[in-house]
Amino acid sequence: MEAIRLQRAVEKDGEIFLAGLPYKKGQFVEMILLSDGSTTLNRSRLTARQLLQSDLIGLWEDRDEIEDSSAYARQLREEAQI
Repeated sequence: MEAIRLQRAVEKDGEIFLAGLPYKKGQFVEMILLSDGSTTLNRSRLTARQLLQSDLIGLWEDRDEIEDSSAYARQLREEAQI
């Protein structure tokens, strides 16, 4: 199976326009779409005050099985990188 790599920006939600492909009417093709992950959604960031007022701070406070939250967070990061 021949592979052609094209990169396009999504200009309208849910739609991608492709033209100039080397295929003829009636030919079947298989498409696999992958996001390159380089773009992020437009999300607002929390200020330090908003972060302190959120439920994130102290999230693990009442967890008995977590004695050292820094060590636990480090362990989670290491496991995620495997």
